[in-house]
Amino acid sequence: MTTLLTVAIVVAVVLIAMALSLRIIKQYEQGVLFRFGRVLAVREPGLRFIIPLVDVLHRVSLRIVTMPIQSQGIITRDNVSVDVSAVAYFRVLDATKSVVAIENVRAAIDQIAQTTLRKQVGQHTLDETLSETDRINLDIRANLDVATEAWGVEVTLVELKDIQRPDSMKRAMARQAEAEREKRAKIINAEGESLAAAALGEASDIMAAHPLALQLRNLQSLVEIGVDRNTTVVFPAPLMSTIGEIGAFLAKETAAAGALPPAPAIQAGARIDAPNGGRPAAPQHN
Repeated sequence: MTTLLTVAIVVAVVLIAMALSLRIIKQYEQGVLFRFGRVLAVREPGLRFIIPLVDVLHRVSLRIVTMPIQSQGIITRDNVSVDVSAVAYFRVLDATKSVVAIENVRAAIDQIAQTTLRKQVGQHTLDETLSETDRINLDIRANLDVATEAWGVEVTLVELKDIQRPDSMKRAMARQAEAEREKRAKIINAEGESLAAAALGEASDIMAAHPLALQLRNLQSLVEIGVDRNTTVVFPAPLMSTIGEIGAFLAKETAAAGALPPAPAIQAGARIDAPNGGRPAAPQHN
């Protein structure tokens, strides 16, 4: 009975020792092994053994971490208050540095990302912040890389997620956009009028050289009107020939008026001989 108890105690001690000495490192992790407080080595994924009460194994994830950067109240270079939020992606390249060089690498990156976001956005105007987000993202990432390189961390991507503007600024920008649209519409309309005037000038030259072209155009207009089956009746008249006929008629009348003899002039004090001394004749009765 004593032998069985001893065997059981030995087996339990061995199992406890194995449980304390066995560590499993996942595929996306690395283990930083400390022995008596000093870094001994970096353990790769798999089943690893450590000495209980002597070794300490810190697991470090090598996967890309998504870290949202909370909204920051920022004053742009043109003195406009905006709230900007972003998101950053980073990963650990050196597991030893991420454990030894910094206490909490995620919290440190979060804090420095907020300050870098405020600094970079504050150097730009509101229009630049809205239109040049790609360049601002690259600047933020470059500044973060400089700080996190000593921690064994690489910032892979930074993106501005949301830019909140004041309501008054939204209304002002809406009015500006509307005015810009109206300006573009007027310019396009003026360009269209210019092109139409040039085309009409060319068409008028062609019709002046070819009088039948106007008649063909009139017939085409009649066909287009007839498609709608309305009650409008149009009698096209050759405009150019009509104007020419009116001019010829006026010229003929002017020439005829110049060919008539002048009327005799009546001298003052002259006596006019008329029957009955100029009195009207009495009516005659049958």
